[in-house]
Amino acid sequence: MTTAPENHTIDQPSSDRSQPNSQSAMFLRATRLVSDLHQRASFDTPSMLRELIQGAATSVPGAQYAGITVTRKRRRSQTAAATHRYPVMLDEIQGRHQQGPCLTASALQDSIRIDDLDADNRWPLYREEALKQTPIRSILSYGMFREGATTAALNFYAEPVNAFDDGSVNLGLIFATHTSLVWNMMRRDQQFRSAIVSRDIIGQAKGRLMERFDVDADAAFGMLKRMSQESNTPITQIAQRIVTGGRSPLLEQPR
Repeated sequence: MTTAPENHTIDQPSSDRSQPNSQSAMFLRATRLVSDLHQRASFDTPSMLRELIQGAATSVPGAQYAGITVTRKRRRSQTAAATHRYPVMLDEIQGRHQQGPCLTASALQDSIRIDDLDADNRWPLYREEALKQTPIRSILSYGMFREGATTAALNFYAEPVNAFDDGSVNLGLIFATHTSLVWNMMRRDQQFRSAIVSRDIIGQAKGRLMERFDVDADAAFGMLKRMSQESNTPITQIAQRIVTGGRSPLLEQPR
């Protein structure tokens, strides 16, 4: 769970909002922010994700805080990133009661808007505890993606009622789309790194088997595959045991 400094509120002057081109200006600022992040943080996607939701919290009209809720089957929801403790607290409440706007937006892959939590009866258990523990009254939630049993939502929060207007909803959707892209970048990067580590471990295990049993690389890999199939254990785990000196029937066989 990642938290960032609490001070992310930007008060928009009322005269700004009344100008005909104010919404266009906000969209332009959001576009520039996202473009700048993509250029500066291409090799540090977790940092990019944090910066993106921080920028979103200060760009979406009415928003004070932002967070990303991740849900996985048979697990409680988690906060992947947040600009304040309130998004984390609200995710914990949703996890306890298994209900709430972020979970619903995530499950339906849709957007949800709450203008006054005190008057919204869609999630009664969540509503009661959220009102007791936080001053949050306005919420915007966007389903970001669904991948297997994992779903996620980008959420914006504000303490006043009726904090979000239609412009907030539209701009929030833009940030949700870009946040989803960054999340996919993180996932691909993690998969790539995991693949490299697995390949390296398997290579080391093959080397040990080749030395111990005086076989070539193909035969050593065949031994790993056979052990994996017989024990119903992923081949990477078998290789890890061999590399770290753990108990393995392969290495216990006589030369």
